[in-house]
Amino acid sequence: MQNEEGKFKPGKIGAGKMLAWQTRTISTGANLMVIGYLSMYCTDTLMMPIALVGALLMASKVVDAITDSFAGFLVDRTKTKLGQARPYELCIIGMWICTVLLFACPPSFSVVAKSVWVVSMYIMVNAVFVTLLNANSTVHMVRAFKRPEQYTSLQTYGSIITMLGVLIFNVIFPMAMGRLATSPQGWTTLILIFAVPLAALGMLRFIFIKEVNENAEVKAISGEKVVWRDVLEVLKKNKYIWFIAILILVYNIITNMGIDTYYYQHIVKNMDIFGLVQLGTLFILPVFFAMPALMRKIASGRVIMLGLILSASGFLLNYFSYTNFPMLMIANILRGIGNVPINMLLPLLIIDNAEYNEFNGNRRLEGTMSALTGFTAKVGSSLGVFMVGVFMSASGYNGEAAQVGDSAILMIRLLFSLIPVAFYIVLAFVMFFYNLDKKMPDIRKRNSEMRAEASAT
Repeated sequence: MQNEEGKFKPGKIGAGKMLAWQTRTISTGANLMVIGYLSMYCTDTLMMPIALVGALLMASKVVDAITDSFAGFLVDRTKTKLGQARPYELCIIGMWICTVLLFACPPSFSVVAKSVWVVSMYIMVNAVFVTLLNANSTVHMVRAFKRPEQYTSLQTYGSIITMLGVLIFNVIFPMAMGRLATSPQGWTTLILIFAVPLAALGMLRFIFIKEVNENAEVKAISGEKVVWRDVLEVLKKNKYIWFIAILILVYNIITNMGIDTYYYQHIVKNMDIFGLVQLGTLFILPVFFAMPALMRKIASGRVIMLGLILSASGFLLNYFSYTNFPMLMIANILRGIGNVPINMLLPLLIIDNAEYNEFNGNRRLEGTMSALTGFTAKVGSSLGVFMVGVFMSASGYNGEAAQVGDSAILMIRLLFSLIPVAFYIVLAFVMFFYNLDKKMPDIRKRNSEMRAEASAT
């Protein structure tokens, strides 16, 4: 974007580029929501024991650990005519194809065959395609846009586009689910209806956002080939990346338990209400506009800590809401507002950590650190499903039963409220000690000086 004198305005991004960049995030965000229904699909449609489902998804993370170890390393070493990170955007197609297959398991299969099918497709979605998409995202951003101010714009104002896109999905999908997902074939049809347009939408970043940035910062990222010694050195010396890993791990344990579907199915007994509650997300919009100003006054770690406390208050309200629609809506709004800082600031925290790596004389390794946080996110999501499986199995939950027992109802309520409260309070305490953002002005200044000195020699 240009000003009246025809000069480029730092930090400004054209509307077309902003929209094209966020389409991939909308697609992957919707896919994450779809995967959140997998546990219910397995227990209530495929009639698999809930403890088994949790154990299977947890076991799949063994493969995930292997692929995540290589994904960031692979992205950091990639050099093609299309760019370093951009080719991996094509993984969006494979992600949606395997998601459709995940919800297309033949119901006539034995429990063993169903288990193999679900684990295989789940691994393809998460351990292969989503892993590569997580690893390439930050690298693509710094190679497609020139300035840190633009990164902030993408993560703040751009997140509004993502939120609205995922909101539309979250309102429509539960309503469509209540009408179509009444049989195994209905589930497959439901996922296919959403997968085709969302895969096409997700490809727009690949088509329109090219890697054009060749400034000193990018050369610092992609000059010399990365070796495993570089990766181990960064993981050993950078304590801040482990703060982020813990944050993402616990956050994904809670947000990917998939308990909301059980709550609205068996307690509220109306999936349309679930969709309508999501409309409360619209009240979160002002928070996105306020975030840039808030970030100038409060350190990122503190903003995230405050968000965690606010989310905890939303989960606490869930415990008292039961089937009260207004209370459920307010609780969901509080949870949504509290989650905004994590969703918006994570890529910026990774870039800060890359600057910190460079400041300490190490490789920046955006791809490797993105892969690490992606891995912890998937481990967290699997732990969430596993935890739900163990707790609900212990409470006597049976997906084949016509009526859910009182002990299972109580467990669903606890998983929907007080258990997340405890997790988030502990996590807020951990984030109190994250202080890298306070050091960033001096770190960026020193890095700029070192790059200038290197260019002069």
